[in-house]
Amino acid sequence: MLRLHLTDRHLRVMLWCILLGLQPAFAGILDPFNWARSDRIEVNIPWLPFENETRCYDELGCLNITRSWYHLIHRPFNVFPLPRVVINTRFILYTKKNPTDGQILNVNVNKTIVKSNYSPSRLTKMIIHGFIDTPLSNWVSEMKDELVKADDYNVVVVDWAGGSLPLYTQATANTRLVGLEVAHFINTLQREHGLNPLDVHIIGHSLGAHTAGYAGERIQGLGRITGLDPAEPYFQGMPTHVRLDPSDAQLVDVIHTDGKSIFLLGYGMSQPVGHLDFYPNNGKEQPGCDLTEGPLVPLTLVKQGLEEASRVLVACNHVRAIKLFTESINGKCPYIGHQCPSYQHFLSGKCFHCGHGCAIMGFHADSSPGLITNKNNQSENEVYPSEEHDTIGAKYYLSTGKELPFCQRHYKVAIQLANPKGAESWVQGFLKVTLLSDRGVIRGMDLTPSNYVKLEHGTTYTIVVTHPMDLGGKVRKVELSWEYDMNVLEPRSLCILWCNDRLYVKSVLVDQMELPSRGKRNVDFSSKLCTPKREFAEIPNRGSASFYDNCGR
Repeated sequence: MLRLHLTDRHLRVMLWCILLGLQPAFAGILDPFNWARSDRIEVNIPWLPFENETRCYDELGCLNITRSWYHLIHRPFNVFPLPRVVINTRFILYTKKNPTDGQILNVNVNKTIVKSNYSPSRLTKMIIHGFIDTPLSNWVSEMKDELVKADDYNVVVVDWAGGSLPLYTQATANTRLVGLEVAHFINTLQREHGLNPLDVHIIGHSLGAHTAGYAGERIQGLGRITGLDPAEPYFQGMPTHVRLDPSDAQLVDVIHTDGKSIFLLGYGMSQPVGHLDFYPNNGKEQPGCDLTEGPLVPLTLVKQGLEEASRVLVACNHVRAIKLFTESINGKCPYIGHQCPSYQHFLSGKCFHCGHGCAIMGFHADSSPGLITNKNNQSENEVYPSEEHDTIGAKYYLSTGKELPFCQRHYKVAIQLANPKGAESWVQGFLKVTLLSDRGVIRGMDLTPSNYVKLEHGTTYTIVVTHPMDLGGKVRKVELSWEYDMNVLEPRSLCILWCNDRLYVKSVLVDQMELPSRGKRNVDFSSKLCTPKREFAEIPNRGSASFYDNCGR
């Protein structure tokens, strides 16, 4: 018999190999109660590679790896970044004077700054890409173009492609060094060229969001960080110094679009990590990203090319945060997020008005009503949360479309059901509505988007729906369509001869919400509509009824 003699060192190496192989795919199995996500337990790992080691990188400073960087489930392995010469971080400047031909800036070579189009009097926008990405990606160019178009900015693209392409574990380590490079870049521009860090806004996607956080913790008074679906693996549930957090800048706003567990192939974080955390469409699955809905990938391949088609195939939800932010830069439609306990509460209209708390998602998040600018006249560009305890940890929900334009107007429709003699206690089916105002018409809006809905006569059914069109005023007329649904699995829903499949509606209430300007009251357009000269409308199966804004006449 062949016997293997395994030393303690062999067993430790085997343990780490097992953890490294199982951690990404089986986190949900290893941690079924999500204890690791909330830091509720401390795991005693007896042997840690690189524990308490420190490495220094010339003028950038030093990095260390302590026990706090490890977690048995979410971050079982840490390494140091690759050498600077390998990652080769570069800073590429674009302005209105050179919108297409970038200029390489090197703060250690003064003439590259002096001879460039950089100006400290302008606001500076920085873009940091994520894992397996480069500055040549379509989305980087599109966002850069929108920023250059928006105003006279210094737009700086951070190129760390040399460090974003290795294995994911190594790439997460490389972000720490890139963060040092970004901090050194900004601090040197402040010290030698008059840059005000409050005028700097860093926009990072995936690993780029955490890179921005590492930079922010070493920049005194950084103005703003926008995290576009910050990466989950190796960051979710970790202490604040390991990931993006609100202390990294005066304002940290985050868009979550792929917050499913990595076990379910979600790449983004679900936990709030900023002053303002937005969850469009619940922050998990985005409309238009379901590959079973239609020929999504082939159409994208034809319209936008191979690169975009591959992104849709592999990470459609993850890159949606980029598309939403890019559209918000010059778009006229504001993305209005509503602070709410859950997305279901939001869809049921329980957090519709801004009395519960609202904020603008995307590029213009710093103009949200809940923020205060110019505090103590320190800087006209400085932004502060008005009440940090009201925003940090809170979630802002909204709904978007499945394709451009993603931004939608929100309408709350409340249908007050009558309960006359002869009506069934409940019916189930599908509802559609047409809204008419003085400015336009929205036809065939689905009020039961998920499936049929069970409606109890004598109650009120409320839902928040979206549409690209802004009716911009009072709704004058509503046409409500009803179709009864029979479910063979529910015998009580079968309606053939001996039941009433009609829907009885007393009134319809339509609310629109317009975001207020700072210092002004909310502007609400609320319309109550009734049937003319009748107490209620009786809508037959596959029929419709009209309601008008003449209630009480």
